Amino acid sequence: MVRLGFLKLGNIATAPLLELLMDERAEREDLEFRVLSSGPKMIPEQSEELARAMISLKPDIVFVISPNAALDGPRRARETLSKEGIPVVVITDGPRKLLEELKGSGMGGIILEADPMIGARREFLDPIEMALFNADAIRVLSVTGVFRALVGVVDRLVEQLKEGVKPELPLLEVTRDLALKASGLSNPYALAKAGAAYEMAKRVAALTTEACFREKDWIIYTSLCATAHELMRMAGILADEAREIEKYGDSLLRRPHHRDGSVLEKRKLLEKPARS
Repeated sequence: MVRLGFLKLGNIATAPLLELLMDERAEREDLEFRVLSSGPKMIPEQSEELARAMISLKPDIVFVISPNAALDGPRRARETLSKEGIPVVVITDGPRKLLEELKGSGMGGIILEADPMIGARREFLDPIEMALFNADAIRVLSVTGVFRALVGVVDRLVEQLKEGVKPELPLLEVTRDLALKASGLSNPYALAKAGAAYEMAKRVAALTTEACFREKDWIIYTSLCATAHELMRMAGILADEAREIEKYGDSLLRRPHHRDGSVLEKRKLLEKPARS
């Protein structure tokens, strides 16, 4: 039995679902989960406190999930965990240069360039807008292959831990090509739509960064936030269209976990999944 720890500091769209992706029907017999969250905040003292609480739960590996993992809160959390000899994998939207630092510290890291920052300006963002943005982002990350790539990485780490060997911690950036390759999409038009959705999600991050950190005129930054969120909504629609194309050809890839943790596979709706 492998015990996975998930330490969530602040939020990116990947954060709410990551542990659920590993046991989609809550029946895996090879995994236990321990999940701690700071909610929307990344206060350094609270981040370190949660890391110490996670240590007491005795995880075999911990995934630290946050926006901008170079900030002090996520940094203190992962350093606290690492000092106890616990394998740590950071999952974040950036910065890219963080991977070299993590490598030097013996930690793993996964950069998700298509998990964009939200338009967090008070003149624009309210609870419903926040929820809808994350829903659109989750759809894009699901269909374009980002989530499949993540599941593959975590499954490999789980297998290594089950075998009693030291896990090979990943150091990678989930790019468009990597994501689409993992997506399982087979129709070229579906891949084209998914690729467009992915690129749109990347562009959203540039717009919201400008709106939140560079632009001072409230009318301009409010409009920029709205522009970014409209782009994210359309990316979600394109991703949905890509998945629908696969359905129409009865070629949609499904890869459910077996209760023993192995991955099964099927393409046609009316067939049983089998070991790939």
